This record gives sequence, C-alpha cells and structure tokens, in this order.
Amino acid sequence: MTQTTDATTAAADSRPTRPSAPRIHRAWFVVAVTFVTIIGAAAFRSLPGLLIDPLNETFHWSRGTIGLAVSINLALYGLTAPFAAALMDRFGIRRVVAVALTVIALGSGLTVWMTAAWQLLLCWGLLVGLGSGSMALAFAATVTNRWFTVRKGLVTGILTAASASGQLIFLPLLAWIVTEHGWRPAAVTVSLAALAVVPFVWLLLRDHPADVGQKPYGATEFVPKPEPVPGAARRAVTVLLSAVRTGPFWLLAGTFAICGASTNGLIQTHFVPAAHDHGMPPTAAASLLAVIGVFDVVGTIASGWFTDRFEPRRLLAVYYALRGISLLFLPMLLAATVHPPMIFFIVFYGLDWVATVPPTLALCREQYGDDSAIVFGWVLASHQIGAALVAFLGGVARDAFGSYNVVWYASGALCAVAALMALVIRRRRPVMAVPAAAIA
Repeated sequence: MTQTTDATTAAADSRPTRPSAPRIHRAWFVVAVTFVTIIGAAAFRSLPGLLIDPLNETFHWSRGTIGLAVSINLALYGLTAPFAAALMDRFGIRRVVAVALTVIALGSGLTVWMTAAWQLLLCWGLLVGLGSGSMALAFAATVTNRWFTVRKGLVTGILTAASASGQLIFLPLLAWIVTEHGWRPAAVTVSLAALAVVPFVWLLLRDHPADVGQKPYGATEFVPKPEPVPGAARRAVTVLLSAVRTGPFWLLAGTFAICGASTNGLIQTHFVPAAHDHGMPPTAAASLLAVIGVFDVVGTIASGWFTDRFEPRRLLAVYYALRGISLLFLPMLLAATVHPPMIFFIVFYGLDWVATVPPTLALCREQYGDDSAIVFGWVLASHQIGAALVAFLGGVARDAFGSYNVVWYASGALCAVAALMALVIRRRRPVMAVPAAAIA
C-alpha cells in the first residue's frame, strides 16, 4: 500500500505544471484610474459654456460677465498645470488629485446658491478652474514618467485622449440636463460626480511604483521613491526661468499654442455657430463635435504608438500640416445638412485633434529630463492661451466680416507655421562623460 502511494505521488510530481498566468503590472491599473479621473476633469470643464444662456435668463447678467468666468476657468486650467506638477512632486499624486476633486465639487455645488455675478467668477472661474487644472495633462505626464520606462508614448496617448474626449463626449449629456431640467441640476451632477471619484482615487491610485514594491513598467531594476521636493511654487517658476533660456521651449510653446488655437479655441468654440450660419441645426453641429471626441481617442492612442517608434519632430510637422490643409477646405464643406465630405472632415479632424500631445511631451522629456512634467505644464499653459485668444478673436472676425471664412484660412496658415517650427527643433545630444584618465 505504501509503495502504491509513493508511486502515485511520484507520478503526480512528474506531471508538468501549468505556468501561472502573468500578472498585470500595477502601472496599468494606475493608468486606468488616471484615465477615468482625467475624463471627469474634462467633463467638469464642459459645463460653464452651457451656463451662458440659462444664467442670462435667470439673473440677467451680461454675456460678457458670464463669459469672463469661462475665460478665467480656461486660463487657470492651463496656468495651474505646472504648479500642480510641482505639488505632486512635493505631496504626492494621490493627495493633490483628491484635493482637486474636492475643490471642483465645492465650486460646482456652491453655484446653486449664488445670487451675484462675483460668486460665479469665484465658483466656476476660480475654484473649478484651479481644480480641473490640477488634473490637466501635467498630471498625465507625472504618472507616465513615474510608472513607465517603456511605452511612454502609448500611455501618453491614452491619457491625452481622456483629456480631450471627456469634454466633447460629455458635452451633449450635460447639455441635455441643462435643457430638460435646468442649470442647477447640472451643477449638482458635476459636484456629485467629482465627490464620487475621490474614494476611487484614494484607494486605487499610488504615487510611485516603490509604494507597492514594484519596478516601473519596463524597468530592469528597482527604482526607489524620490524624496519630496520642497518649494513647489518656487520650483515651478525656477524651471520656467531656466526653460525660457532655451530655444526648444519657445518652439514647443509656440506650436502648442497653435494647437490650442486650432482645436479648443477654433473648432470647439466656433464650429457650432459657423455651421448654424449655413443653416445647420445647433444640435446636429454639437453631435458632430461629439463624434470628433470619439475619433480623438483612436487618433491620440495611435499617435502615442507612433511616438514610440518615429521621430517626434517629424510627427508634429505631419500632424500640423494635415490639420492646416483640412481647415482650408472647411469653408467649402459647411452646409445646412450633414453630408459625406463633412463626415470625412469630422473623422479626420478627430483623429488629429490632440495627436500632437504625445510627440510634444516626448520632446519635453528629451530636452528637459526630470523637469519635463513641469516644463510641459508651462507648454500646456501656452496651449490654453492660444485657445483663449482665438476663441475671442474668432468672434471679433465673425462680427467684422460677417462669416468665419477668414478665421478658417488664417488658422490653416498658422498650422503651416507650426509644422515648420516643429522641424526646427533640434535634437538634444547626450552629454558624453569625460574619462577619468583624460582628467588625470
């Protein structure tokens, strides 16, 4: 009996064991949490523009006053990013994002009780602008730099798609809430959504791979968690002062300003009224913007994949050149109905919407190393400044010329300039170490 048992045990030991399925690296869970958070931040920013007509009817505030709150929100979204990146280095990603979501919830919720215009500037302009800016693309850059040593372009594309598409995709939903139930339920919805994400972030997001005893994705050896960097605001300004002394910073900031001008400032702001000028219903035009958001996900992720494999400068030049050409054709495509050439434009523009972000961030990493997230935050600020300028100047041009044609042509020319600027950026040469024998 004993011999039989021993033989059975030996046979069992000799059977081949099935290899255990490879565990998914924790970095991809962090990407998933970051993706959802950035989508939410983008959705929160889409509501202020929808409040213009309802607030004008409710409080009889001028459109200029309401628009000022939206402008403050837009500007702070960009200007907050570099300081938020520095704060993440000081206090950790999880804490900064949790506080930012709470600030958004507070700002949105307080609007329900506002009675004066300055309260709108404080709530939607200041609080929501600061909160959403703290979860801008600099947040994505910080997560990517800490958790990945390979596939950075792909991850950047995924997180960039979340930022750009969230606002466009959620715009129809929030517009429906405002239309059917009023602006106050929409504001409460944003507030509750922000609060709902806080525990999700706190439980699942981690600041660094070392916090869970793992290496960054693709790393060959363990990377210890860096010490907190004090003086967040001072560091953000110091990095800026250092970066402005370099030519690549101005080229990156200039091209990204044109990116913002030709996307958020131009199409997102003026496409619906321009289409309405040609007889297209606003609901149909808004639906086309949502389609842009859907295809932006595909285009930006693909751009991240390309960035891992091709020269980022050349990718930027191609993206801006194609965008400029498409804008030159847009005046001929606008009509009262949605026809196949317009659908082709929408799909193409969606694929190219923020495909510029992965190669721009890759160039920031190449040029500025450990400070790249903060530098990219300042470059993102130029993106928002460009968007704000064209959002304003586009309306001025419409009033002056009676149509948007000159705006499309001028923006197409700007994209051509951006393509040339991208090619001018010089690749940074690695510094060669001097052998000790040579020093002796």
